[in-house]
Amino acid sequence: MKYIYRIYQIVIGLPLVVLFTIITSLTTSIGCMLGNGHFWGYYPPKLWGMAVLKVLLLPVKVTGRENLKKGESYVFVSNHQGSFDIFLIFGHLGRNFKWMMKHQLRKMPFVGYACEKSHQIFVDKRGPSKVKQTYDKARHTLKDGMSLVVFPEGSRTFTGHMGVFKRGAFMLADELQLPIVPLTINGSFDVLPRDNKWLWVKWHPLTLTIHAPIYPESQGAEDINKRMDESYRTIMSAITPEYQGFKENPDQ
Repeated sequence: MKYIYRIYQIVIGLPLVVLFTIITSLTTSIGCMLGNGHFWGYYPPKLWGMAVLKVLLLPVKVTGRENLKKGESYVFVSNHQGSFDIFLIFGHLGRNFKWMMKHQLRKMPFVGYACEKSHQIFVDKRGPSKVKQTYDKARHTLKDGMSLVVFPEGSRTFTGHMGVFKRGAFMLADELQLPIVPLTINGSFDVLPRDNKWLWVKWHPLTLTIHAPIYPESQGAEDINKRMDESYRTIMSAITPEYQGFKENPDQ
């Protein structure tokens, strides 16, 4: 079955994924140029995420959507198992959201422009004024039900296990007094491990667990640390036993 699936990827899967990606990139960029960046920055990529997983025949299970309230803004924090996390979250989270990303990505051809026009949150730590600009933009963007998705590990795992969390997302949630929603992803590492040099996709189910929101109890360093620790424990609790426990990520 492994080799039949690889033949399917070459003949059908990969060409369709490339086609879907080109169409989505053009649609998102042109749509954001002409109109509402909140719409065009989310719905075409949402369809793209769903389509990629379907064409690669990867089953998806989502639990916990009942934990989210309509019209409320959240900061979603997730473990980062692999490249397919992007397709899973875009396609199946079910909330319009923005990504938190490094400011250097703004300079990428086409991608940076589309991200800028679709109001993604670029994190710029080059001095207090830049940090203030990040918070000001986030405060303006994350309202009326708009949410944010962050991978607080900062990079994909090499082992399937979680590394350490960075504080940026939790500091932003504290600054804006927004609830944090932990997300647990399972299966993405099995589908495409980071050290897979040939990029063969392995058939494996994907699951997305949406945990209950963690609301702020106060504001400041103590509450930041408390919510960061609780988020880490919550995400870890739903990871499959094979990948339970901390392992250091060499590029963190």
